[in-house]
Amino acid sequence: MIGSGGRGAETGGKVLVVEDEFSLASTISYNLKREGFDAHTCARGDEAVKAAADYVPDLIILDIMLPGMDGFEVCRKIRRSSSVPILMLTARDEEIDRVVGLEIGADDYLTKPFSMRELIARTRAMLRRRTLLREELVTAEAQEARDEWLESDDLRVNTATRDVFLADKPVRLRPKEFDLLTFLLKHKRQVFSAERLLDLVWGYEAAVDTGTVSVHVSNLRRKIERDASRPQRLETVRGVGYRFVR
Repeated sequence: MIGSGGRGAETGGKVLVVEDEFSLASTISYNLKREGFDAHTCARGDEAVKAAADYVPDLIILDIMLPGMDGFEVCRKIRRSSSVPILMLTARDEEIDRVVGLEIGADDYLTKPFSMRELIARTRAMLRRRTLLREELVTAEAQEARDEWLESDDLRVNTATRDVFLADKPVRLRPKEFDLLTFLLKHKRQVFSAERLLDLVWGYEAAVDTGTVSVHVSNLRRKIERDASRPQRLETVRGVGYRFVR
């Protein structure tokens, strides 16, 4: 069953909350509506896939443990036809859940229990980033901007088409992996802490869990390094952060 709130569509955006724990779903929905979002809720994975198509949300908050179809499968199905931002919720503080969620297309995750303040902050940041990307796309199309290439040895990135090539072979990156790679390429040899990357790439203004950054860095290394365990491009500066050195 899908429920909705009435006053947020004009101000905050449309958020689909997929959570089978009724009290938590109600609390999330209430807080989203109070902050000016239009919140719809559903409790089953199969319902979530249909709701994503019918409701066309601006963001999805998706629990992993769901009846009917788990959150991983829901994410996979939605990603076949939509690039809507997905924030996954997990009750288990296990890295494998976070890695799998991000690998199959989620943009970020929160581990239960979490504060509503942090959930709202991440929701706003993800929607703000989506709005900025849309505006950038419209501007680029209006100006008919020429393709822009970033290069590092045999790695080539087209920021207009979002294509990535390594030794002339295409590399498939998730949206946030591409954003992170592009940012670091544009700022070669500069060191950025995980917190700073969350601010500049993800758009988070407050300090939150930086695990998202480390997972994305690991994923990128597997895709662009010859040996991910001994990275030559994307370097960790111990105790400081990350930098692209080649």
